[in-house]
Amino acid sequence: MPIQETEELRAKESRGQFEEVRETGIDPASELPPPDGPLAEADAASQAPAAGSTEIDQLKAERDQLLDRLARMQAEFENARKRAEREKLEFRDHVTGNVVEQFLPVLDNFELALKATGSEEQLRSGVSLIVKQMEEILGKMQVNAIPAVGAEFDPRVHEALGTVERDDLPDQHVAEEIRRGYKIRERLLRPALVRVAHNAKQVNE
Repeated sequence: MPIQETEELRAKESRGQFEEVRETGIDPASELPPPDGPLAEADAASQAPAAGSTEIDQLKAERDQLLDRLARMQAEFENARKRAEREKLEFRDHVTGNVVEQFLPVLDNFELALKATGSEEQLRSGVSLIVKQMEEILGKMQVNAIPAVGAEFDPRVHEALGTVERDDLPDQHVAEEIRRGYKIRERLLRPALVRVAHNAKQVNE
């Protein structure tokens, strides 16, 4: 085919495509499938940074929220600990104050006894009344003396300082009380210091 006819054909095809675009408003090139290969990868790569940046910003926001919550929880825990410690001290002071208040009259009586100018017998009688007053206060607090002299030795409430030979008491019974022991209800406050009887007659029998 001559060169001149080929060029005329190409011109007619171009004019035909232009007329089609003008009449329909659709570019034939727009109906072509999306590009593959390096061009498609380049296009995807250009959009990836924007998506990745959004995800990082979201993670940072969540991290900041968690750190804020953690800081608030730590502050609340510290405040609760301080409040509990303060309430504990206040309760202890309240209990101590109640106990001391009951013993103040006893202290007053001791001071009066020291100022007294009576006889030795009168002083002993006054001290006995004070001891009785203290025992009454302890009894109201459920504090009771541990039975000692004549009771069977009990290592749970008695502490032996030695033995004494006695034939008028059963063996392994308390013969002497050196220091009185006390219990508050069923809890031991301090053991009684005692000497334990050793009855040789009873042992030999």
